Amino acid sequence: MRIIILFVLTMKELVLHYIWQHKLFVQHDLHTTDGQRIEVIDVGKPNTHAGPDFFNAKIRIGKTVWAGNVEIHNLASDWNKHRHQQDKNYGNVILHVVKKADVPVFLVDGQKLPQLELSYAATIEANYETLVSDTKWIACADKISQVPDVFIQSWMSALLLERMEQKVQEVNALLQSGSYHWEETCFVIVSKCFGFSVNNEAFLRLAKSIPLMLILKNCRDVTQLEALLFGQSGLLKELTCQDDYIEELKWEYAFLQQKYQLQPMDGKQWRLLRLRPDNFPYIRIAQLASLFYKRQRLFSQLLDKQDVVLLMQLFDAVEVSDYWKNHYIPGEVHAPKSKKLGQESVYGILINAVAPLLFCYGAHKQLQSLKDKVLLMLDNIPAEHNYITRRWREMGLTFNSAADSQALICLYKKYCEAKNCLRCRIGYKVLTL
Repeated sequence: MRIIILFVLTMKELVLHYIWQHKLFVQHDLHTTDGQRIEVIDVGKPNTHAGPDFFNAKIRIGKTVWAGNVEIHNLASDWNKHRHQQDKNYGNVILHVVKKADVPVFLVDGQKLPQLELSYAATIEANYETLVSDTKWIACADKISQVPDVFIQSWMSALLLERMEQKVQEVNALLQSGSYHWEETCFVIVSKCFGFSVNNEAFLRLAKSIPLMLILKNCRDVTQLEALLFGQSGLLKELTCQDDYIEELKWEYAFLQQKYQLQPMDGKQWRLLRLRPDNFPYIRIAQLASLFYKRQRLFSQLLDKQDVVLLMQLFDAVEVSDYWKNHYIPGEVHAPKSKKLGQESVYGILINAVAPLLFCYGAHKQLQSLKDKVLLMLDNIPAEHNYITRRWREMGLTFNSAADSQALICLYKKYCEAKNCLRCRIGYKVLTL
């Protein structure tokens, strides 16, 4: 029971923080609990670390303008519970903002601290409690239709940038682990995309297990390149079929493994269950081999293109070698069939690998024009089709581009799923309806 009570109090303080930060309280005729007139000139900047809740506020109390910090609590007595009266870090607090001032409070030097009881519309707190306790897919599902489209579009533009910055951090982590080698990082992040949502981590481990130098040394012969990739994947070791081509790959990999002291992955890390045959890891690895057989120094070519049509052409030529045209699984022959990368697959690579990579490069080199081209590229790619975008469409949202779908994925994952409504602009609108 004690844990539940503490959680409720914390949630109420979050609402008070939000109301104070966005000036949603009644601002006319403000007085301290001691009757001094108050004018809030600047609410200050939120503090996400230890110490007072808001820094550098500016508040007129009586005839004096004070500059300092603001602390917020549900009850004034929480100041004493948290022992702020003994903490010098709270010595520069100029105002204690509370929902209820149940006791007077004092600074560490014994000086009495002015207190303000916030007055605000009851609907704000009620709306927030409804949002955080709702069991719908997103908390504001029944109210988002009341938010103006122009407001949502503005928020989506900001969310797209937030999504790109998040992906830039992932690229930066790969860059750092690869000694800031852009071609190497390109190989790793593009390879990861060949696993799509099911085998992306396995492809990431595969790419990290092979230095790009070895890819470039063996890229003139597609059989050697397939032997290197399939061997490192651990899948060759798992195969028992009697097949001349697979035996050739095994023999070639044994030579490469000894020459370069390679350590293969555990083949059991790959998933085949509930996959369409075109997504089997054998086919995707064969396509990856084809890409780097035909497109050495891929990152340099990506930098030269920067246009959706031209970038698509880089991947259009990706076709499996002859053996894989009539095999999905080694040893099991089927009628010959082209297994080029599909348009949707190429779009996925552009969205999840090429765009973040080029955006990150633009950030490192301070090329705003390149970053703008990346955003334009996303605006010219059709919206993604997945569980999250389907649910947004069911709620009546209209969107057409990958820029929009990336923004909505960010909105759901970072705000809706975590019920982070107080940091969401749509949440802000819903709270004040």
